[in-house]
Amino acid sequence: MGDMSARLLALLSLLQTPRDWPGSELAERLKVSPRTVRRDIDRLRELGYPVQATMGAVGGYRLAAGTAMPPLLLDDEEAVAIAVGLRTAASHPVDGIEEASVRALAKLEQVLPSRLRHRVGALAAATVPMFTGSEPPVDPRNLVVLAGAATNRERLRFAYRSGDGTETRRLTEPYRLVAAGRRWYLLAYDNDRDDWRVFRVDRISDPQATGVRVPARVPPEQDAAAFITRRLYSLAPTYEVVATLHLAADQVTHRLGAAAGDVEPIDARSCRLRGPADTLEWTASRLLMLGCEFEVHEPPELLAYLRALGTRATRAAQPDRAGRPSDFSDRQGGLGRRDRM
Repeated sequence: MGDMSARLLALLSLLQTPRDWPGSELAERLKVSPRTVRRDIDRLRELGYPVQATMGAVGGYRLAAGTAMPPLLLDDEEAVAIAVGLRTAASHPVDGIEEASVRALAKLEQVLPSRLRHRVGALAAATVPMFTGSEPPVDPRNLVVLAGAATNRERLRFAYRSGDGTETRRLTEPYRLVAAGRRWYLLAYDNDRDDWRVFRVDRISDPQATGVRVPARVPPEQDAAAFITRRLYSLAPTYEVVATLHLAADQVTHRLGAAAGDVEPIDARSCRLRGPADTLEWTASRLLMLGCEFEVHEPPELLAYLRALGTRATRAAQPDRAGRPSDFSDRQGGLGRRDRM
């Protein structure tokens, strides 16, 4: 039975290379008879692997797409590549695959040999991602520990840094990880405070599973994502933005994406934007990055912020106290003179 299991795994590994495999070549690779290859192919089919056979001189066996996802066999290089990719997707969440990335990463790292786990960690430590946005990065190793504790219903200790910089040790019972607004959040029962709490994962450090399994608690809501979203909005000031944008409505929707809110066309070259905003800084930067003229009608707090921002930008563009242009102006002027020559 052991020899047959090892042979099936070797056969499956060959078939997962996308090509047609003649039965004679498979038999030669596995050092068995063609009849044994046919029996092993039937066993793989019984296990749910859709192995197709074609007849003729150029025929053979090929692993095709099926109706279910069977287990995959990965060599060392493939396993490292997938683990690194999942770490990237988990630490900088992409809409739609955030939680799936963490689940897959947790499963993969659980079975990775130590030599491959070391290679994945070394490669991740030596790689600097670019254009990750303004949100703080999250250590994928922390995500794996948190996800494992939530899945196993295991108590977890970690250090948590609050918004004012104060750090405390927490003993919690993790329930769910949720990605929202390009950040990861943990919904957990806080044993010290005897209540449910929402933790920002980028503020969590040194998570350590205690090994203590506990019965599942009834969460405040079954939909953890909806609960965390409402909790975040209840803690942050919410503004209703109304602005006229001198840009076509479809272009505004394309550039703002999920943050577009309600965009109503005025004419072919302008539109009216209405929608909620939780921070003035983020809303102002999004409007400025549209690259078009606009007028803000509401809220007055956004108008005041834009005026202050414009004043700072104007001061930054002024000559220094000696009346000499700034270094950037010197360079621009120099380029202009060279262009005119």
